Amino acid sequence: MTLSMPSASRVTARWDPFREVDELYRQMNHLLETGVSTDGATRWVPLADIEETDDAYIVEMELPGVKQDDVDIEVNGRELTVSGEVKEKERAGILRRRTRKVGEFSYTVSLPMEIDADSVSADLDSGVLTIRVPKSQGTKSRHVTIGS
Repeated sequence: MTLSMPSASRVTARWDPFREVDELYRQMNHLLETGVSTDGATRWVPLADIEETDDAYIVEMELPGVKQDDVDIEVNGRELTVSGEVKEKERAGILRRRTRKVGEFSYTVSLPMEIDADSVSADLDSGVLTIRVPKSQGTKSRHVTIGS
C-alpha cells in the first residue's frame, strides 16, 4: 500500500504551528493583563517605562483618558504602586467593538535602591503619567498627589 501526498491544488491552507503558538501567547497575555481581582472586578496593568538616572528613577506610564483624580500613587519603602480606574464612557449607540481598556488598573514595581519618599513628584500630561522618584537611604511611606 502506498500513501500519496495531496497535490498542491487540493491543499487550500497550510498548517502553521507557530500561528497556534502565537495565538496561545496572545491569549495568555490577555488573561494576565485583564486578570480578575478578589472582589470580582476586572483589573489591568498599564504600560510603563522605568528609566534610572544618577539621582532618580523616572517612571512613565500610559494612562490615556484618565483624570488625575482617578489615579492614586503610593510609595512604601522601595515599592511604588500606581492604581486607579478608567471609567466607562456613556454611549448613545451600540458598542460593536471594544479594544480600549476600562475598569480598575494597578501597577506595582520594587525599585532596586532606597528612595526618598518625601521628594517623589508626579505629573499627568496628555495621557502620560510621569513619576520622578529620587534615590535616598531612608525608608518612609508617603501618599503622592499629582501636580497640574
